[in-house]
Amino acid sequence: MAGERRLGRGAVRGALPPLTASAPRAAVPLASGLERARRLRSPLLAALWVLLAFESAGGVLIFFARVAYGRLPGETLHVLAGAALTAVYALYQWRHWRRVRPFRARLDYALGLIAAISLSLAQLSGLVLGWQWWQHGSRGPVPYPPPLSAVHNITSMLTMTFVASHFGLVLARDRRAASLGQG
Repeated sequence: MAGERRLGRGAVRGALPPLTASAPRAAVPLASGLERARRLRSPLLAALWVLLAFESAGGVLIFFARVAYGRLPGETLHVLAGAALTAVYALYQWRHWRRVRPFRARLDYALGLIAAISLSLAQLSGLVLGWQWWQHGSRGPVPYPPPLSAVHNITSMLTMTFVASHFGLVLARDRRAASLGQG
């Protein structure tokens, strides 16, 4: 401790690389068009989109048929595809969050968070409903609890809305950045 005060900055400067060696990085690096295209063609994302579309269409059909006719067409397929969607979504979301974290105060992030929470609640309530379906077997109509069924239906509809909004905003943001020469 005796002589460190007199060391001076010259002794440190030689050991450090110059600060201007590389171009400064953007605070939020934008994915290149090629990188975005590669991610949009990934088999995991394709499986997620197919399962989401199937579950959405099937869920709307089941919802309508239950209200209008008291029947649940395609219930078995809906439960099995929902279980597959849960696994695919968990893997997708883990990879997606590792790439986009930390959370930023932007609209596309907020919509993505709402979509993730909605889909997670729909999946959790769907797993509970699916478990009840499995336990009931083929003994006739399953007596689903109305509050749980309502949570599942409402969060499923919210998911469709916010996933589409999140994806649309991300594409618009990328298009705007590309037009400004940043992509």
